[in-house]
Amino acid sequence: MRRATRRVGMLAGALALVGAVTAGVAVAQPPEQGEPPSGTTAPQVASGPLVEGTPCTSSARACVDLATSRTWLLENGRVVAGPVPMSPGAPSDPTPRGVFGVQWKAEQWTSRESYTQMPYSVFFAAGGVAFHQGAMDTPSAGCVKLDEANAKLWFDTLQVGDQVQVL
Repeated sequence: MRRATRRVGMLAGALALVGAVTAGVAVAQPPEQGEPPSGTTAPQVASGPLVEGTPCTSSARACVDLATSRTWLLENGRVVAGPVPMSPGAPSDPTPRGVFGVQWKAEQWTSRESYTQMPYSVFFAAGGVAFHQGAMDTPSAGCVKLDEANAKLWFDTLQVGDQVQVL
């Protein structure tokens, strides 16, 4: 009985130490599939004039045109990359339209639904919708797939909270 009590006491002390060390430290954890992450960004609203050559406004940091399967990176109302080709979601699982904020990023991610590799993922919409590297000749499950070089550029450029407009 004394050993069990001592072990419980040691465990409680260790947990208290871990709690003290991590107090006030935000740990980014990926969300459960289909749920928003704990650090979900505030709702986004498109504002400003249209950026020349794109269908998006100057408040966007990333612009997606589903009609032409192209995407751009924007900064201060100017195009800094693009247009580049992208592969959107299939008709049965379309890429959602709207104005979103980047929620979180993962350099190497595996889809929990399909076990598909999603390198350079930049998550921006509910349900795990992201920009990521992927085969350009097949539709995604709602994501915006890019070739490797562009997926890495989008990953390196976009930050949590940046606005994504999908039209």
